[in-house]
Amino acid sequence: MLKDPVHLEASLSHFLMIASGLFWTITYLLILRRGYQDKTYGMPMVALCANFAWEFIFSFVYPHPQPQLFIDYLWLLFDAGIVVQYLRYGKREFPQNLPANLFSLTFLFTLLYCGLIIAAMAREFEDYIGIYAAFAQNLLMSVLFVRMFLKRNSAAGQSVYIALSKLIGTVFPSILFYLYFPGSYLLMLLYVGIFILDGVYFLLLYAKLKSKGQNPWQWL
Repeated sequence: MLKDPVHLEASLSHFLMIASGLFWTITYLLILRRGYQDKTYGMPMVALCANFAWEFIFSFVYPHPQPQLFIDYLWLLFDAGIVVQYLRYGKREFPQNLPANLFSLTFLFTLLYCGLIIAAMAREFEDYIGIYAAFAQNLLMSVLFVRMFLKRNSAAGQSVYIALSKLIGTVFPSILFYLYFPGSYLLMLLYVGIFILDGVYFLLLYAKLKSKGQNPWQWL
């Protein structure tokens, strides 16, 4: 349980929250755009379920204070769009040796299970802001983005701008919660791990596009 946060000026904490909200919103919009262009989905399924569940829980079950609550609503809306893209295009990458009707059941089970885990973490650790869950699933997402890239061996549904927006969008809350809880070594390990993996993801995408003779900065 995180206790006794360091007092911060409201203007600083609001700036860091809003900056994070802005860059993550850009991330979601770019994922939607790239998915529409490439006729695929741009967020790994487990990461998408965890994201959607977190945003729902901290919008309606344990609502965040403002301005984060408004940001949660916005993220939930855009993640719903990514869910639609996954349900529309995800069957192409579903294992061929499994029955096709397991595709939707797998998604629904994963979404429900993620929601239960996040809600249980909030109660178990008395973390009704969702800090532990947010950074833990962010680290998972960073791993899964790298895995998705390696599995596809292409930049389909992805771009260096998505990678950078995710990286920057996570740096701001990392700074915020480091300032609040400078003694949390677990959170520090999560901040560092996410930053390293997001950097690796960016470099992999950049190198792949360059190897194909494409300008990574024009692959929007």
